[in-house]
Amino acid sequence: MRILRKIRRTLKVHYGLANFNSLACAVATTGTFDGVHLGHEKILSQLVKKAREVGGESVLLTFSPHPRLVLQPDVPLELLSSIEEKTTLLARSGLDHLIIQPFTKAFSRTPSLEFVREILVNTIGVKYLVIGYDHHFGRNREGSFDHLKEFGPIYGFEVEEISALDIEHTNVSSTKVRQALNQGNVTLANDYLGYPYSLSGTVIYGDQIGRTLGFPTANIRLDFKNKLIPQDGVYAVWAIHKGIRYKGMANIGGRPTVGSLNRSIEVHLCDQSLELYDEVIQFEIHHRLRSIELFNTLEELKQQLRKDKEQVLGLLA
Repeated sequence: MRILRKIRRTLKVHYGLANFNSLACAVATTGTFDGVHLGHEKILSQLVKKAREVGGESVLLTFSPHPRLVLQPDVPLELLSSIEEKTTLLARSGLDHLIIQPFTKAFSRTPSLEFVREILVNTIGVKYLVIGYDHHFGRNREGSFDHLKEFGPIYGFEVEEISALDIEHTNVSSTKVRQALNQGNVTLANDYLGYPYSLSGTVIYGDQIGRTLGFPTANIRLDFKNKLIPQDGVYAVWAIHKGIRYKGMANIGGRPTVGSLNRSIEVHLCDQSLELYDEVIQFEIHHRLRSIELFNTLEELKQQLRKDKEQVLGLLA
């Protein structure tokens, strides 16, 4: 798991290309960067390093909403990070500028040549372009690394391609992070990401059954509706509220023993009792303890919850 670098520069966030002033020497990359995983980190690291070497400024052009939400609105899409979460993660990379360009159907029809000439060169001021090994851009994703190598000498910029990053011979991608989370393999997902995957949302009123069992929980309504929720199960988590971290266990899914099959997200704080209604809480998911189970009695459920809590305290010690 990576140790995030100390921030040396303050990230400047620009909402839209129209609000960005062209730079004398921009070292740039583009992409959705969903989750900002280790593959993205390699690109960002090279981007920042190159900018410092040439005396330029590093720039990431990203898009909101995610292009697939605009181009394929009827196809479900679960994302690893909201734009707010992404911005927070990118601020730790040493990046100078983040441009969040509104993605629309009209913008999606920008030809690759126009994208390079008008956006990268004339608007951003690109002198060096750093991209991932599978990068495509422009209308119908027609632009490729070969196109950029062709356009570079014409418009006065250089292109550097980053090869695939392997973890134990497996390429890191947002898709593989999603697959790991959907399988409940949060350890693998966190290895891919380089940090613990987290969920956040507002605490809402539930049926308060947890209180009657001696395990009061905070019921969470996610603030980002497209956020990927890991496979149903019980997890060891670190809950974060107003900057303070608490050991906790999260239940994702139904609660069949008490007759509730609706999927919900609730967190029990192991060593604190807080009134959190209408408060925002975030929790980092570290370990999957078990699947959701149907117990014959409430007493059996309470016994299992005690075992879960003991295991959580040991894992997070």
